[in-house]
Amino acid sequence: MSAPRPLTADPAPYDDPLHDEPGPGAARCLGLYAKLAAGVSVVTARGEDGPLGMTVSAVTSLSARPPLLLACLRDGSRTLAAVRARGAFAIHLLREEQHDLAGRFASPTTPAAQRFAGTDTRQVLGVPVIAGALAWSVCLVADIRGYGDHHLVVGQVAAVHVGGGRPLLWHERRFRSLRELVPEGGG
Repeated sequence: MSAPRPLTADPAPYDDPLHDEPGPGAARCLGLYAKLAAGVSVVTARGEDGPLGMTVSAVTSLSARPPLLLACLRDGSRTLAAVRARGAFAIHLLREEQHDLAGRFASPTTPAAQRFAGTDTRQVLGVPVIAGALAWSVCLVADIRGYGDHHLVVGQVAAVHVGGGRPLLWHERRFRSLRELVPEGGG
């Protein structure tokens, strides 16, 4: 006779690949993750047949010296494969007006050519860079490590551009914008 499941864990259906994992179920964890507010970014890389890219909400600064950024990319994505193959990628921090662009790069059914359609893209160090972002950085791969269904990609910053505007945010499974709680100089 097996021990009963803890009361704090969600009952997991048998078609859930995480049903044998300890702890709360995937649905509860995804509910927790939805509460995290994050900036929205697009990661691009040069693929064999042209530029590739995907929307990500897990990007963070890792170090100032040496300058390192960290991005979490979905396991099995073509963008991750291109990052591995080429050893370079770009991270674009999106402006709040770029929610349509973020949605296009997030759609798993949108082909790469359509993701880049209508964007002003140029090559920086051999990597496709999308113009008009709040900021962008071209990085050289320093490390890639798999954890669960994603890979942590650490990049050493090789080129950077910082523009103006306000960031696009992701919270509660929706795009959001930033608003000030206290006006500047309002103490």
